[in-house]
Amino acid sequence: MERPVTVVTGGSRGIGAATCLRLAADGHDVAVGYVRDPAAAEAVVAGVREAGGRGVAVRVDTSIEADVERLFDVVEERLGPVTGLVNNAAVTGPLGRLADSDTADLRRVLDVNLLGVLLCARRAARLMTARGSGVIVNVSSGAATIGSPGEYVHYAASKAGVDALTLGLAKELGPDGVRVNGVAPGVVDTEMHASMGDPDRARRMGSAVPLGRAGRAEEIAAAISWLMSPDASYTTGTVLRVAGGR
Repeated sequence: MERPVTVVTGGSRGIGAATCLRLAADGHDVAVGYVRDPAAAEAVVAGVREAGGRGVAVRVDTSIEADVERLFDVVEERLGPVTGLVNNAAVTGPLGRLADSDTADLRRVLDVNLLGVLLCARRAARLMTARGSGVIVNVSSGAATIGSPGEYVHYAASKAGVDALTLGLAKELGPDGVRVNGVAPGVVDTEMHASMGDPDRARRMGSAVPLGRAGRAEEIAAAISWLMSPDASYTTGTVLRVAGGR
């Protein structure tokens, strides 16, 4: 059987990198989308190859339509027909109250977290519906349902939009043989917290989670890989919460 070809945006670090490696181990060829760090992306590609898959790194700012189109064109040329998409690329901006936030930060969060997901999902939908099959997994956040007051309500709002997209697109594409699901992680121990200006956040917040700790990127990747697999063949329109009970 031919290996599925899956595009993972934001694949050079954190949950995205763990997802690329897990998918490769589970039989996928993987395109690693990245925006800033080519060395990190190539390191993930090396891991994909060590796991037995083909891999390619493609620089892409998912908020830019031309970048998204080029991403899929390169993947189809280098790896073959795209059968799966993991919409993982996201930004948070600095932590703080909405009243104190900068308009440029708000715009960037919405451009990447919502518009970028829409642009990638649109291109994937065009390819997959033409072939009558495919799988899309959107990486959301537990913030979409708790709102994250005092930290990043703008990020929470963008992820709530991703959840709405997941549900609507699943209904829209189901008759075409395409499944669409989401994964909503809780607090996960990745470098994202340091980039927000609070490197100790995962450990501090993890202690309040019912399971008593922050999640690991590999645990989120496992959920994504299941949703991409034939074992989830009757699952669509679902946002799977992987948040330690929070």
